Amino acid sequence: MRIPIPHKLGREEARHRLHSRSGEIAGLMPGGMADVTVTWPHEDRMDLQIVAMGKTAQGSVEIGDDSVVFVIELPVGLSFVEPMIRSAVEAKGRKLLG
Repeated sequence: MRIPIPHKLGREEARHRLHSRSGEIAGLMPGGMADVTVTWPHEDRMDLQIVAMGKTAQGSVEIGDDSVVFVIELPVGLSFVEPMIRSAVEAKGRKLLG
């Protein structure tokens, strides 16, 4: 699942906000149903490991000049929650950048 979130902050400000708020990333998943581990392999890329309902999903966040793109690869056993996760990431992702 690919979720682009447009912004007008510029890359550096978007990076700053995501770095400073990376502890809030777990709150992107609805209902507090996931444990999320965040790592920064590059200043413009955040990698995510998401554990929910006994399943592990991988994801990333790519920071661009005018958008931040969340990519989450859900295992088959969690595909039924994709619409809920997409909606939550879109709404809460905007708040993280706001």
